[in-house]
Amino acid sequence: MTILRAGCADGRGIMQVEMKIRGLMMDASTNTPIVILRDLQGNSVLPIWVGIYEANAIALEIEKVATPRPMTHDLLKNVLLGFDAVVTKVVVNELRDDTFYAVIWLERNGEAVSIDARPSDALALALRMDCPIFVEDDVLKSSKVAAAAADPSSSEELRRWLEGLGDEETGRYKM
Repeated sequence: MTILRAGCADGRGIMQVEMKIRGLMMDASTNTPIVILRDLQGNSVLPIWVGIYEANAIALEIEKVATPRPMTHDLLKNVLLGFDAVVTKVVVNELRDDTFYAVIWLERNGEAVSIDARPSDALALALRMDCPIFVEDDVLKSSKVAAAAADPSSSEELRRWLEGLGDEETGRYKM
């Protein structure tokens, strides 16, 4: 299986943008954790609201905090490694009804397998497996269009604010 890099198309001709987790923060209005994804060139930012437990799993791995017993995503990593499976990439591949969807791509014995996942779980696993994270270009466009349709003035302000975040702001999520 070929790992796609920034601006490449997948096997179906769908463009995917490679992104990194820029950090975690709390939405002040809903008190919900947000994972901030940013493309490698710094042109696109994608905020994904996640649950508190998933944010905790992501934060623990970002901070490299060791837990006394394996957490769920650590268990999944151990199972995959035990079966000689490699996570080649995770892809946030759909935005439908304000909900993001993702796929985890595995390879085992030369066979590629895709597994449906919540983006938060896919991102937590990607951190643990040290694999690339991609977002389909249509998802990036849809998230901007959906935000603009909801409130054009605040979505532009949010986009500018997210793109201008420094390291000190994105590290404000506390466990």
